[in-house]
Amino acid sequence: MALASVVKVVLGSIAFAIFWVLAVFPAVPFLPIGRTAGSLLGAMLMVVFRVLTPDQAYDAIDLPILGLLFGTMVVSIYLERADMFKYLGMMLSWKSKGAKDLICRICLISAISSALFTNDTACVVLTEFVLKTARQHNLPPHPFLLALASSANIGSSATPIGNPQNLVIAVQSKISFGNFLIGILPAMLVGVFVNALILICMYWKLLSIQKDEEDVAVEVFSEEEMNSHRFSPATLSHNSQEWNSRLELMAVQSPPHLSGNMGHVEALRNRAISSETEIQKDPIVTLDSARNSNASKEAAKDVSTQVKEETIPSKRVASMDRLRDALSVRSSEGKEDFTTKWKKLLWKSCVYLVTIGMLIALLMGLNMSWTTITAALALVVLDFKDARPSLEKVSYSLLIFFCGMFITVDGFNRTGIPSTLWDLMEPYSRIDHVSGIAILAIVILVMSNLASNVPTVLLLGARVAASATAISATDEKKAWLILAWVSTVAGNLSLLGSAANLIVCEQARRAPQFGYTLSFWSHLKFGVPSTLIITAIGLALIR
Repeated sequence: MALASVVKVVLGSIAFAIFWVLAVFPAVPFLPIGRTAGSLLGAMLMVVFRVLTPDQAYDAIDLPILGLLFGTMVVSIYLERADMFKYLGMMLSWKSKGAKDLICRICLISAISSALFTNDTACVVLTEFVLKTARQHNLPPHPFLLALASSANIGSSATPIGNPQNLVIAVQSKISFGNFLIGILPAMLVGVFVNALILICMYWKLLSIQKDEEDVAVEVFSEEEMNSHRFSPATLSHNSQEWNSRLELMAVQSPPHLSGNMGHVEALRNRAISSETEIQKDPIVTLDSARNSNASKEAAKDVSTQVKEETIPSKRVASMDRLRDALSVRSSEGKEDFTTKWKKLLWKSCVYLVTIGMLIALLMGLNMSWTTITAALALVVLDFKDARPSLEKVSYSLLIFFCGMFITVDGFNRTGIPSTLWDLMEPYSRIDHVSGIAILAIVILVMSNLASNVPTVLLLGARVAASATAISATDEKKAWLILAWVSTVAGNLSLLGSAANLIVCEQARRAPQFGYTLSFWSHLKFGVPSTLIITAIGLALIR
């Protein structure tokens, strides 16, 4: 494609440059509007500068990619509600055999969950679990956070639903889910293993520190949590006599007030002495008064016993009624708890079955966008509730970002600059030679870190595929898979290389009680050798 007019080239380059700056640096001081607004601004400028017509801008939006992205986000939201990621987090520390074992577990679980539920989702929900596990083992969280982010990027390369750039490649190349998985899975598995090996070698001393003492804070918290649940109204006795005896026992065991008790004893002694002196003074009078008092006491006793005999049956009936009511309330609560647990277990099972059905349908080669949307709507219906709380968790800003990016990249393509640059590189980037694959990988690696991986795929995808088609049809598929592998693994090069890295960094910084800051240079020290080694190994395994 030849270069467009000078005016269109200049204006299109300005619009794309504004989009690129805001996409890579969303909080620049002169225009801190963020990535989403930056992509819409770039799209609007492409239309205002007449690089694209309004109809061409609408046609540039790829609805199948947006549908696939929306469906995977909704399914991930319902899987999170069904505690899928909670169970994955629990697997991190279950029967752990040390720090090196924990590194391997994090790499494996992060890679698998990213391949099935996207790398961003896996990083969002697993970061806090990783921080808690590292704290419980008295280990520095730095290598474990690197393991989570890097393995999430590597694992997401294996499937079309693993990350956004793979969604674009799967839709544009029309490679089926199964062929995509078979083509990259060996490279992904070896890449995860090598990534864990590099982490263990780089942080051998940190991971070899033995656990000298338990984390007291965690133990105290668990003990307090256990104690806080011991006292509840359901455990109180419904027998009033037993409750009164407990109160009396508590009163006896409580520390006495010495001065009050001594005064009470002295008063009793004074009353006894005075009664003895009165009896000795006038025995006859005292005898008569004693008889009268005894008679009155016996009469009162007869009346009281009669009243007691009359009131005891009524008290027994009342206590039995209270006991019956309490038992009925407790049994009804037990039935409600059992019913609630049964319904929740059934709902979770349905969520897992629908997800498995979605994966089977994708492996069978059904349309990926409509398969994920169908699974998402099936989960909405099975939930049998207002879907608004769940749908509000969908990242609509990401969908809008993609719309603006599609328009902006299409406008930049129409300037002819990408085609001209590719014409210069194409003779040296043919995938039928090892040197050509190496040059192509370096170009993808650099562009993915400068312009982000999704714009790189949109700019290079069709051109790389066309160049490979000129060689053979099988090489076209290989070219798409190479683009998917390198653009994804390139995200591990630096902290800004992928959204998954930034998510782990931000989630770790904001985590309550476990906050940790992952610096740019500490990530770069690991990212450069890891990315170069794993990219090279994967290129040798992709078929």
